[in-house]
Amino acid sequence: MNYGVELRNHLHELRHFHIRLAIAAGFVVLLFCLLLARFFYLQVLRSEHYTTLAEANRISIMPLVPNRGLIFDRNGEILAQNHTTYALEIVPNQVPNLESTIDELATVIEISPEDRRRFNKLRRESTRFRSLPIRTRLSDVEVASFAVNRYRFPGMEIKARLLRHYPHAELLSHVIGYIGRISDKDLEQLESNNELENYRGSLHIGRIGIEQSYEKELHGITGFEQVETDAAGRLVRTLSHTPPVAGNDLILSLDLKLQQAAERAFGDYRGALVAMDPRNGEILAFVSKPGFDPNLFIDGIDHVNWRLLNESIDKPLNNRALRGIYPPGSTFKPFMALAGLELGKRTADYSINDPGYFSLPGSSHRFRDWRPGGHGRVNLHKSLVISCDTYYYTLANDLGINNIFSFIGQFGFGRKTEIDIPGEVTGLLPSPDWKKKRFNQNWFPGDTISVGIGQGYNLATPAQLTFATMLLANNGVAYRPHFVKQTQDNETGRLYENKLSQMYTLNLKKENLIRVRNALVDVTRPGGTAARAGANAAYTFAGKTGTSQVINIKQGERYVASKIQERHRDHALFIAYAPAEDPKIALTILVENGGSGGSTAAPIARQVLDYFFLGKTPEPMLTEKANNRSH
Repeated sequence: MNYGVELRNHLHELRHFHIRLAIAAGFVVLLFCLLLARFFYLQVLRSEHYTTLAEANRISIMPLVPNRGLIFDRNGEILAQNHTTYALEIVPNQVPNLESTIDELATVIEISPEDRRRFNKLRRESTRFRSLPIRTRLSDVEVASFAVNRYRFPGMEIKARLLRHYPHAELLSHVIGYIGRISDKDLEQLESNNELENYRGSLHIGRIGIEQSYEKELHGITGFEQVETDAAGRLVRTLSHTPPVAGNDLILSLDLKLQQAAERAFGDYRGALVAMDPRNGEILAFVSKPGFDPNLFIDGIDHVNWRLLNESIDKPLNNRALRGIYPPGSTFKPFMALAGLELGKRTADYSINDPGYFSLPGSSHRFRDWRPGGHGRVNLHKSLVISCDTYYYTLANDLGINNIFSFIGQFGFGRKTEIDIPGEVTGLLPSPDWKKKRFNQNWFPGDTISVGIGQGYNLATPAQLTFATMLLANNGVAYRPHFVKQTQDNETGRLYENKLSQMYTLNLKKENLIRVRNALVDVTRPGGTAARAGANAAYTFAGKTGTSQVINIKQGERYVASKIQERHRDHALFIAYAPAEDPKIALTILVENGGSGGSTAAPIARQVLDYFFLGKTPEPMLTEKANNRSH
């Protein structure tokens, strides 16, 4: 049997080999072409972009936080300052087991439960921050202890920070305000205002008072430092340096010693005082009592102190001078008297017989005078000196609510004074339109009668009453109330005066103003409701007492303070200016639940004026409540 032998076709195999070799070579060439194209794209077309990224790997831009501007009183006394302190800060995303690491950290330096709560609160509120403090105000020993153990705590470091400090604590808390940690909401607001870049590295921002309203002036301009670092992130050298510009210093119109005298005169009473120079609107003293310590808020107030402040029955966080609204009581009467004269409803000689009450025609309801049995024959001058309610019941009825609203609104009632710190409320000068909108009710004649003596729906802040008093003292010229007197540019050293801001001038007849002002001087003389406060004064001052009802007394009942819960007793008010012939200060005193204006508020005003003109140190008022309601 013959078997065929299969012979290999070398030529055919060689041809296939060459084909495969050509394909492989072509593929290699293609890969090299792609690689060359990529190199061209990276090295030529995108060269600038990747050079920048490479530089960023070794060059860092470090923000340099500016020093916050200082705040002084008119005599150069420091009200808000900065001091250097050390803080231990954590970058949370660089610490794997945060809680256990903090536990370990607590073996090196003290970390209290409150420190932990504050830190966790900051984490929730400030998620966009890389570094958050867990401890501030470290001692030198604590700084050294951490430095020795630094290697054990990646993501943690000691930083030197300028910490805000308010040396007078409660004394000016509602004026100066405080700074607080920047929250995510603050960052969003800064971003929307195109100001975020200037807050790189900053941890705090103004919250209330001067700190908030003058934040742009106080913050300054952030500087930057360009530094080169190695692969481990360590500083190699500084490439460029743009220094920060410190915030501007503010010189306020406030007189610290006058403020201290006013606080001392109040004693343990609650209340408010606003004192102003009527010639220019400068605020000289501004009391809201009690206050709070703004230093507690700088790095986030702890839970215990927040609860004490927030739940206190005395409401220390409430700015009584700017946000407290009270019936103005009889301090409203000088403006009613002017309305009667200016609108032709009263003359200086017109008088009424006061039986001790007033009734509307056809009504049996009696609007009682504060003095049972009345004051006898009363003209305009006497009505102010003895504060006759009945005179103003009849005047209010004759004027009508629309005349009262339009005329007295010119004195600043029912609107903001435009003072240069935030938080002011408008108070309330009522009108028929307001009542319809608020309660869907018509205006009744009895509503007008109550408004005429500063009661009923009538509400005002102590700041508004001082503004209105300024207009009386200054012959109808209104200036914008303000705290900032001068600004010092910390870059140039130049001092800039705050320009006077005259708002408007009322068109009042001189003779009518003189009549009202003469009566207000006699309020502080024998026979007047503030005669006790005015006795033996070395200067002439004008004033008007007021008693602001907190609760109504039923018909036929008598007001007896000792039978009424303390916080339901009347508020005491007093407005004043001095010297009466050439006023240099106008003020309002409000004493919560203090009884009558003549027995409580006016004596406080006298002590403040005595310090202002004579330098006499006040004696603190003792808390003693008047047993009878008087004006």
